[in-house]
Amino acid sequence: MSAGTFTPHPGAAPVSRMILAQTALETRMLLRNGEQLLLTVIIPALLLALFSAVDIVDTGAGEPVDFLAPGVLALAVMSTAFTGQAIATGFDRRYGVLKRLGASPLPRWALMAAKTLSVLVTELLQVALLTAIAFALGWSPHGDPLSVAALILLGTAAFSGLGLLMAGTLKAEMTLAAANLVFLLLLVGGGVIVPLDKFPDAVRSVLELLPISALSGGLREVLQHGAALPWGDAAVLAGWAVLGLGAAGRFFRWE
Repeated sequence: MSAGTFTPHPGAAPVSRMILAQTALETRMLLRNGEQLLLTVIIPALLLALFSAVDIVDTGAGEPVDFLAPGVLALAVMSTAFTGQAIATGFDRRYGVLKRLGASPLPRWALMAAKTLSVLVTELLQVALLTAIAFALGWSPHGDPLSVAALILLGTAAFSGLGLLMAGTLKAEMTLAAANLVFLLLLVGGGVIVPLDKFPDAVRSVLELLPISALSGGLREVLQHGAALPWGDAAVLAGWAVLGLGAAGRFFRWE
């Protein structure tokens, strides 16, 4: 048997190629899932259009869309990085997908990297769509795009850690229920649609420490008021990211 019998040489592909292939697969699966599309695209878009056109909530001075657009962008990040990822990963774990992938040449850290990249790709599509809708509604954003990108990345890290922690420790059905419940609660109490100053002072001081409040508030400071990077909100998001990712790395169960 000659040396060139097996061409190309058998063996695992480079890790970078495996990550890109897994990222593409994770993204296709996410975009084909009707429930995930409802959470990640349809609900944020409907909320933005509805509350911008109908005077239901007092959003203060200025056009409602200027207040709502940053909050809905934060909601989109949460829906993908937390809710969608928690549910998808939870059921992958239940059906043994993670166990089988863990036994493949794809390292476990590379699988988590692929899931994170898939989240970022989906968020780019969400931001593009919601920004187009907001512009059509008369949105006039301000501020530094780099500050916006930094807040979204910190928010993605925070919500991804919490989503993976939930998916890796609870049963899939419990993850499904809990992730959707948290989504609804944070939608109402996270400053997305209803301004936090509508809540009592004692309640508001607690709500301001939530990651969705820090992300929506930080994006609003930059995009509505033209402020520089709000370090207080960034610190809250960084703290949640460290806490969530650290706990997920310690307690995540693959089967």
